[in-house]
Amino acid sequence: MADMGTVQRQKGVALWRQISDKIRANISAGEYDATGMVPPETVLAEQFGVNRHTIRSALAALGQEGIVRPVQGRGTMVEVKDRFNFPIGLRTRFTQGIGRQARDIEGFLLSSARELATAEVARWLKLGAGTEVIRLEAVRKADGRALSRATTWFPAARFEGIAEIFAKTGSVTKALSEFGVGDYLRDTTEITARHAEPDDVATLELTPGAIVLVTRALNSDLDGQPIQYSITRFPADRVQFTIGA
Repeated sequence: MADMGTVQRQKGVALWRQISDKIRANISAGEYDATGMVPPETVLAEQFGVNRHTIRSALAALGQEGIVRPVQGRGTMVEVKDRFNFPIGLRTRFTQGIGRQARDIEGFLLSSARELATAEVARWLKLGAGTEVIRLEAVRKADGRALSRATTWFPAARFEGIAEIFAKTGSVTKALSEFGVGDYLRDTTEITARHAEPDDVATLELTPGAIVLVTRALNSDLDGQPIQYSITRFPADRVQFTIGA
């Protein structure tokens, strides 16, 4: 559990935000499962070495995210919400991964563009510098809850028109099948965590300061040719990953 000295006044991140991150992490780790309550403001203020106003700001932010709620006469209660489990393996598919956890799974195209590959995108897709790619911005929802926002690039020469197909089907797998890619494999997945950026806050319906899990992933066809590079943001309080084969 967090204690005094764990927040940094010179870090450049507001103290209340640092504290809300640590309380959120404690909740995820099950630190408060025994009581279902966050420790009292006075206890938290002593642990973090701050005043109660700062603690209230941190708890208010968590309340806006739906992670905790104040209960008159009792304190601050942890809101228990089941997370969607998203498996990452050799064949990673959003719809199959969420599977029976949701009744309704949807994909929405936010925007698309044909552009020249940046150095990063060219490196992942093993393309020459300046090669044209198609970029899709999309959000995926399960039972009405936004679970991911993805920025995805495809080689334009091979996948011309994929944006229109995805807009109709809401599925990358279905869109790829229209180009003769009936199966594909996950080559690489890198996972990090950070605060949600403004666009993600709006699209994923988060509050400022919320944490997102970020994956950078490469998919290749069965001949080993890279076909899709994606950067995807998942709300950390709604999704957990299971890494497998």
